[in-house]
Amino acid sequence: MFSTKSLRPLLGGLLLVTAALFSGASGATPAASDKLDNATCLSCHDGKKGKLEVDGADGEKRALLSVRYAAFSKSVHAKIECIACHIDIKDNKTPHEKSGPAAKVDCVECHTELWENARKEGKATEKPRLGLIVENIEAHNKSFHGRTNEDDPSRINATCDQCHDTHSFNIPVKESPEYAEWRLNTPKVCGNSCHEEQLEEYAASAHGAAVLDKGDAKAAVCVDCHTSHAIGATAASPVRLAITERCGNCHEENLKSYRATYHGQVGSLGHAYTAKCFDCHGSHGILKADNEESSIHPNNLLETCQKCHTDKKPGMRTATAGFVSFGPHAHGGDYEKYPEMWIATKFMVGLLIFVFAFFWAHSGLWYYREWKDRKEGKRAVHVKTEGLNLDERKHFQRFPWGWRIAHLVFALVTMTLVLTGTSALFAESSWAPVVSNALGGPKILGLIHRIAAALFIGIFVIHFIYVMQKLLRDRKFRWFGPDSLIPNWKDFADCIGMFKWFFGKGPRPQFDRWAYYEKFDYWAVFWGVNVIGWSGLMLAFPHITASYLPGWVFNVATLVHGEEAFLAAVFLFTVHFFNNHFRPDKLPPPDIVMFTGTQSIEEFRHDHPAQYQRLVDAGELEKYLVDAPSAPMARGSKILGLVLIAAGLTLLALVTIGFFGG
Repeated sequence: MFSTKSLRPLLGGLLLVTAALFSGASGATPAASDKLDNATCLSCHDGKKGKLEVDGADGEKRALLSVRYAAFSKSVHAKIECIACHIDIKDNKTPHEKSGPAAKVDCVECHTELWENARKEGKATEKPRLGLIVENIEAHNKSFHGRTNEDDPSRINATCDQCHDTHSFNIPVKESPEYAEWRLNTPKVCGNSCHEEQLEEYAASAHGAAVLDKGDAKAAVCVDCHTSHAIGATAASPVRLAITERCGNCHEENLKSYRATYHGQVGSLGHAYTAKCFDCHGSHGILKADNEESSIHPNNLLETCQKCHTDKKPGMRTATAGFVSFGPHAHGGDYEKYPEMWIATKFMVGLLIFVFAFFWAHSGLWYYREWKDRKEGKRAVHVKTEGLNLDERKHFQRFPWGWRIAHLVFALVTMTLVLTGTSALFAESSWAPVVSNALGGPKILGLIHRIAAALFIGIFVIHFIYVMQKLLRDRKFRWFGPDSLIPNWKDFADCIGMFKWFFGKGPRPQFDRWAYYEKFDYWAVFWGVNVIGWSGLMLAFPHITASYLPGWVFNVATLVHGEEAFLAAVFLFTVHFFNNHFRPDKLPPPDIVMFTGTQSIEEFRHDHPAQYQRLVDAGELEKYLVDAPSAPMARGSKILGLVLIAAGLTLLALVTIGFFGG
């Protein structure tokens, strides 16, 4: 017979076996007393046996974290032993025997070591996720979360395990239900742990309603704007710019239209002092425009604009009523919403297509005709020279010194305007920020642009007044005569005749003092000064403009100002350069008549045969003959001409790169 006392060891063994079987069925297997594997740890720490408490540093009891086996088994850490992180634990008794003070689990040290070992073993390419984690660690260390906490210098603002549950952390596959769940939970993770006020504001916003109320995982959550690891202080310029760009990940069309405004152009140049998305829409509490509480509701919009546009800020003026109807996202593709922009866009596109199609065709055909005639030796001058006792060394005085100086200053000012203006117009190009920073930033860029514009308009006005008072006092001047720059029927006939000559259907027209293409150049300045000038003035003084005109004029003015400037720049550096410097009859460049004011008699006869013949018939040719410019003058003019041509072609290259988005 067995006594009760003798049965105790046997019964104890049976109980242990039974407990092991039941524990295994539930997913955690209690190990023998000498084991420290995960099954042994989870047999106590799975939370099924109630709350586990230990003595805290302050002497108070603190609860230990429970680890759910189901979640842990699916995590990225499932194959890692608990004691690989909790290195101070030496046995599986309660309380544990430890090798020293409780060791703080260090995610950074562990992952950095794993990556370094992978690189040393040549397995870095096989484990790219480890490299990404190290990159995230570096980003976190430099981020706002990685800074020392101001209230408690013994810790940083946020550690890995405050955002990531290290025991259940996994990387969901994008577009999977798990990934959607992870996104939907993000605001709560950020808000419940640290950012309670922001979560409350976010919950009432359009984004928050979509995420928290409707379960829309595609709506914006914290990491979409702030990123996951490289979180920066939102007052810093790089962060403001980065968040604005991230808005475009969802609102692509709105970002595109925003970039076309001055606000967006300054941002593209790398500066954050102009309005960004969140300055107008808010940051966490973004509401739809039809919500009366929204900062962009019509009733609140002027106040929103006046947060930036106020006399309290240096160089700014308080926004006036017209600001409300300004369209920060207006574009020319929606007639119903933006009819003024639609009309202006269609007009400018049509103008650009017509001008470039006509004049580029004109230039191409002209080049072909002159090249072919030169090849065949047909550079004949159809004027009478018999009986004239001309000194062929003499030059014809074509431009007085005032015109030459005005042209030179005009050229320099125009190139300055093109450089500074297109740096803003093509702010997203690779070269524009370089130019902007070299000149001192957008504010200095704008100042230079305005000074150049004032000089341009000033020269134009002086020229106009000078010419008009001179012509009005000249009783013999014929307004539609051969010496007038006003277009007449002969110009129309010459243009048609030129195209006939291009195709070998007639002789080359006999141009008088001003050819039709020269008149076009001249009057194009009048058009450009008015279109670019008035639109520029409206943009330069928005508070005055908006006091009398609706805000949509800013949208139209911005479009017209930029497109007309683009048209002028490309026309000058292609058509104008070709007509005066790159035609076969003008090669090699440059033509220096606009610098010296004179040209040889032979060149004058060829370019303006009708004027030449008219002066010969009237016996007045010799009145305009002067000595040829000195060698230093001619040499200096050629150098100056080549420098200006090189500058113009460089600007043309930059404009072309900007236009095609380079």
